[in-house]
Parts: sequence; C-alpha cells; structure tokens
Amino acid sequence: MINKLIRRIETLGAPIVVGLDPMLSYIPESVKNKAFEEKGETLEGAAEAVWQFNKGIIDATYDLIPAVKPQIAMYEQFGIEGLKVFKKTVEYCKEKGLVVIGDIKRGDIGSTSEAYAVGHIGKVSVGQNSFYGFDEDFVTVNPYLGSDGVEPFIKVCKEEKKGIFVLVKTSNKSSGEFQDQLVNGRPLYELVGEKVASWGENHMGDSYSYVGAVVGATYPEMGKVLRKIMPKTYILVPGYGAQGGKASDLAPYFNKDGLGAIVNSSRGIIAAYKQDKYAKFGETAFADASRQAVIDMITDIKSAL
Repeated sequence: MINKLIRRIETLGAPIVVGLDPMLSYIPESVKNKAFEEKGETLEGAAEAVWQFNKGIIDATYDLIPAVKPQIAMYEQFGIEGLKVFKKTVEYCKEKGLVVIGDIKRGDIGSTSEAYAVGHIGKVSVGQNSFYGFDEDFVTVNPYLGSDGVEPFIKVCKEEKKGIFVLVKTSNKSSGEFQDQLVNGRPLYELVGEKVASWGENHMGDSYSYVGAVVGATYPEMGKVLRKIMPKTYILVPGYGAQGGKASDLAPYFNKDGLGAIVNSSRGIIAAYKQDKYAKFGETAFADASRQAVIDMITDIKSAL
C-alpha cells in the first residue's frame, strides 16, 4: 500500500492528505437542515449530515488528492450511527481510488491490540468465514505501551500489505510534556523514531517502509532530526494551516527525492467556506471552496519545496 500511496503522490504532484474530521459546527446549515428533516434531530440525523458533508467534499477533491484521513473520534461521538458513516466514508473513498488513512491512534497490549489491528486493517474470522471490518489502508498507532502494542499491527500489515503511521512527535502544544523528556540525555521522541525505523526495516515497499511516522509540522527542527533518524520512513505531517504549521516549515520532512512526507490539512480544507479567503463560495458551494483550498495548499507546498 505504501507503493500505491507514493504512486498517487507522484502522479498528482500533491503530497497532501485531507483530514475528514467533521464536526457539526463545520457543516453548512442547509446540509444539516435537510438531514434533520429526513432523520430528525437525532444521532441518525447528525450522522446523515456528516455523510452528506463528507460526500460533497470527496466528490469535489478526489481527483486532486492521493489520500484522505478520517478521524474516528469525530464519528464515534455519534455512537453506532457515526461508526456506520465512518465505514461508509472509507468504502466511498476507496471506490474513488483514494488511499484511506484511518486516524484511530490505537495502542494497547496483547489480544486487545490484535483485535484493533484485525478490526481496522485486517480480517476477522467468523466460523469458516472471514470479513474485513473497517478496512482502512493505513492506521495511526500510539507506541507508548511498547512493542507489544505495535507488533500486532505490523503482523497484520504484512499479511494484508497495508501500513501504519506511528506517533513519534505530535503537533499539539503539550506534546513535549512526555515526548520531549530526556532519556540518557536524548529526547524520548528520538528513541521512538529509532524504534520506528527498526520496525520498518523488515517491512519495506519498493523505497519506503510500510511503517510510517507521525511528526507534527509545528516542530520543524525536530522534524529535521527525525528525518535523518528515519530515512526510509514515510512521515505523516499534521499541524499545517489551522494549527500553525507553515509551508516553509515542511522542507525538512522531505527527502532529496521529493518524497518521504505527506502533509495533512483537516478543517483548513473541509471548513474552507468559513474562511474569509473563500467566503465568496458561500455555504451552498462549500465543496467548491474545499476544492479551491486543496489547489491552494498544493501550490503553497510546491512553492516551499
């Protein structure tokens, strides 16, 4: 799957991923009202609004982008109805040829981690049959419970030729409370980066590992160090745009081949119509605003690289 992701990035000239992280506050009133008329102001109504919102953005951008990254919490908040829409969104994106990165940030131990891995990127056995659960192409994984929380995911990745992105240095302000702590004189995130590179050595695509890393755009100097520690690791870069990461900060995350990183933008794309820059589109053309925001993001990143 890492090979497919890289081919799409090269073909489109767009090292970006759109975060499908819908909040009801992002969804235009007209979309919500239509959904509520059909399903009521209920969890079903909220889920329908999310689905229609997602579909509009996907239809408007799929030809420009290599991948999407739905954040499962934004769906889980609506219970089972939300999870149904998460699954429906994954399926629809794959029909459009998009690579799907499930932002689930799972990380547990033993059989629990195995179950998460099977449910999201593998197959679950039911009697003599087996079935895919959510069936993303990649998922994000929290490594802070140690190797026994990550290795079940790597095992399923090998079986299914899928991938993971392991949290190494995240973009949030308080990430340093733990990730920057010194261990034998070195920050913890460097040690995690070394472990990610080690895990990836035995799970390689043509040029890059199926074991990727998450490194926030808000810490470019740390990104530069981690790029050297993980030369064959694809880096998922959150934090661009709304969280303060700038295109000029992104160069250290890429290798000399112009590859090695994929940059995420979530509300900067999906809620673009709310920005002054795209206000001319209005609520009814929210998806067109998202398309223009994608085009502008691609141009911005290309100029910086």
